[in-house]
Amino acid sequence: MLTGGIVSAWGLGKAVLSLCAARICRFVLAEVVREEVEENLLRRLSGVDAKGANKVLSDYARLIALTKPETISYPDEASVKAGRHLIRHAADVPVLLSAIASRPDWLLTNNTKHFKAAVPARSGLRIATPAEFFRAISHSMRPLS
Repeated sequence: MLTGGIVSAWGLGKAVLSLCAARICRFVLAEVVREEVEENLLRRLSGVDAKGANKVLSDYARLIALTKPETISYPDEASVKAGRHLIRHAADVPVLLSAIASRPDWLLTNNTKHFKAAVPARSGLRIATPAEFFRAISHSMRPLS
């Protein structure tokens, strides 16, 4: 969700990040996620001209400055081993444990392949895609007149 929100011209990921930049929502960024996003950005930029690459990196730096994320450190190795039962994909254990540690209202991800229905039940987290998040919050809002 984060990488897409940074590189897309528009979309629900970018809308979520805009809410965070406006301080309507709190942005929590796990170190493990930050590293993954930065690796993904660099991989995407490998075939991009210097001007385009500089724009993406500048946008990313501006996003971090605007959102001032609360950062969550890597979970320790023992915790990762102990939490392995929470999610099938081993690489997502530190992400999930970081989210559990930060106790967010929502864990937003487009990774529906790994964060299936059993994961919220095991972790106690409310996990959703940006679209599911917006649908859920729209139900709590008053209708426009």
